[in-house]
Amino acid sequence: MYKAAVLLASLAAGPALATGIAIEVAGEANGTITIDLLEDVAPGHVERITTLAASGAYDGVVFHRVIDGFMAQTGDVEFGKMGGDMRRAGMGGSDQPDLPQEFSDVPFDRGVVGMARSQNPDSANSQFFIMFSEGYFLNGQYTVVGRVTEGLEVLDAIKRGQGGNGAVTGQPDVMQSVTVTE
Repeated sequence: MYKAAVLLASLAAGPALATGIAIEVAGEANGTITIDLLEDVAPGHVERITTLAASGAYDGVVFHRVIDGFMAQTGDVEFGKMGGDMRRAGMGGSDQPDLPQEFSDVPFDRGVVGMARSQNPDSANSQFFIMFSEGYFLNGQYTVVGRVTEGLEVLDAIKRGQGGNGAVTGQPDVMQSVTVTE
């Protein structure tokens, strides 16, 4: 009886109990990036990512900003869908309110996932970025939400953008599907 109650409680909680996401990438890069989400570090941000992933909101979203040696950014569920007008990719979020920052002492090492935001520290919403290499200047300035556990070679193969802002031109790589993992 006790095991059934625990199982029911965990199922009712939904995505919040998830420990990660798997991103199926297609384009110049092809394969899966597996991310361990850090619920204990950024519970609100992890809840947002898992909710969006579980609803399918991230499916078909492109990597719109990719800076060689720095990071690959994606997650604009409003303007970043493949086949849409890519000129606005990176300007949108979800239909949910922005999140208050959850800064931590977790460093921005290679493979760390952080939440993108505007100048306002409390403006993260749906977009996130994955570090190609360390970026310690971001420490304490952006919310860390997870780290890549598998698929760094897929991350490294993502099409790079141009110029200082890393805007991807032509055919960007895309998150074909993003699923919540346990």
